[in-house]
Amino acid sequence: MRLTWLGHACFLLEQEGYRLILDPYAGVEGYPDLRAEAHGVLCSHGHFDHHAVDAVTLLPERESPFAVRTVETFHDGRGGALRGSNTVHVLTAGGVTLAHLGDLGHPLTPEQLAALGPVDGLLVPVGGTYTLDAAGAKEVCEAAGPRWVVPMHYRHPPYGLPEVSGVEDFLALWPRVRRLPGPTLELEGLEGVLVPAYRPGA
Repeated sequence: MRLTWLGHACFLLEQEGYRLILDPYAGVEGYPDLRAEAHGVLCSHGHFDHHAVDAVTLLPERESPFAVRTVETFHDGRGGALRGSNTVHVLTAGGVTLAHLGDLGHPLTPEQLAALGPVDGLLVPVGGTYTLDAAGAKEVCEAAGPRWVVPMHYRHPPYGLPEVSGVEDFLALWPRVRRLPGPTLELEGLEGVLVPAYRPGA
């Protein structure tokens, strides 16, 4: 399985030639307009920076190699009263399972952790304000117990929502951090916190 960070909370997952876009964005400061091609699109919730399905050109339909499960959560720590619901997508293919946490805004309950199940990797928001902050993201990662973690939904000037924090506070909480030279990861044998580099038009 191959994972490419397209910016903000948007990723391209590829397996056996099948392309799946997670949380396509629009109108996020600094980022150019997203343009992508994929066989499928999954969105955690309906906000503009996670649900820009018009930015994705759908390729001819074919069978997906991904098994997909969902875990219903909230966009805030008040049961959705502030920002509504949030869907976590758990995807498995080629012996690898990862979870895209969307705009998760609270610690996971024991019931949600049980529904999440064992995962190899987590794509976790860390920028705060609208989502988990650095400490909250670390707490969720420790509870879920993945082998590897990729932070997302943070500001790295000139890119990102101006109200959210950068990634450094989150990285400072971990002993093992690997900064990658590009946006793409092959998802076998990974460990620790992995920070892809953003590349416009990747």
